[in-house]
Amino acid sequence: MWTTKKALQEANDYFFITLGCIIYAIGINCFMLPYQITSGGVAGIGALVFYGFGIPQAYTYLLINLVLLIVAIKELGFSFSIKTIFAVFVLTFLLEFIRVMLVDYGHMHAEEFDIIYNNMPQIVHGDAFMSTILGSACAGVGLGIVFLHNGSTGGTDIIAAVINKYRDVTLGQTIMLTDIIIVSCSLLLPGYTISRTLYGYTTLIIVSLLLDFVVDSGRQSVQFFIFSQRYGDIATAINKTGRGVTVLNGEGWYTHKETHVLVVLAKKRESTNLFRIIHSIDPNAFVSQSKVIGVFGYGFDHMKVKDHSSKNPKISPNSPKPQDDAPTLTLPEWVPQENPNIHFDHTPKP
Repeated sequence: MWTTKKALQEANDYFFITLGCIIYAIGINCFMLPYQITSGGVAGIGALVFYGFGIPQAYTYLLINLVLLIVAIKELGFSFSIKTIFAVFVLTFLLEFIRVMLVDYGHMHAEEFDIIYNNMPQIVHGDAFMSTILGSACAGVGLGIVFLHNGSTGGTDIIAAVINKYRDVTLGQTIMLTDIIIVSCSLLLPGYTISRTLYGYTTLIIVSLLLDFVVDSGRQSVQFFIFSQRYGDIATAINKTGRGVTVLNGEGWYTHKETHVLVVLAKKRESTNLFRIIHSIDPNAFVSQSKVIGVFGYGFDHMKVKDHSSKNPKISPNSPKPQDDAPTLTLPEWVPQENPNIHFDHTPKP
């Protein structure tokens, strides 16, 4: 059921997916195509066709993605492809629109630019390497924004997702291998130099690094361990900010005194405020802060897992049955006892 909050979240996602596509299209058209630099993905295939036959990149990009989207809908379901379909059509429009605008602007200000290839002005005069860095940076940031808001630009992402469904190969490995093959194919173009191919490999590295940086920055969380005699006051104050606190009972091994440890998970941007709260209550508190790669649950990111509930596991008739006297495990009190939804396998291993 749709709520106002969910509708606003979806609108926010589509806005940032569009913004990411704009940044990506600017990087490709303004910094890479004028220097005949090939990137990865379906956009890279479109660039190869553009360099070899002069067919606009957007046309090839759309044609290949339409085929891949049909495969994705069949293999992965329509829900996987909704935002991907949106991003593909938006990026197709932006790739061609920005290219035409750039060509027209270059003709209107021909004295400011070097117009060498296919009427596309070189914004960075004669410096292909700097243009590679700028174009890759825009592409990486743009893709990172798209992925951060549950979107995808299709292409090799779809290929990787389908292969990952049937083979034990990670998404990253599949995408990287496909991109390396695409960039390497640029050597088949007449007059294409090895240096430009190396620039293409450079784009893969920069795009990958910046994509991870953007995605990780948007989801960074921190974990606090707080040791203080005034743990109750600190916990109450932190709770008032909307963050949960867990109290662990411990013992100092040197003094053998009982102690209480507060565990707090929070967004990175909230760290300064938490330190201020702790210091205002107990300046002598011992605090440990560490970076957490991912936090999933209420107040943080949502877990995205494949639903296998409809599939019945195949059990061999010769499979050993669980022992009646298998050891029991007491669940923590924070796990709902009436329906913990947790299965512990006590089946003896052969």
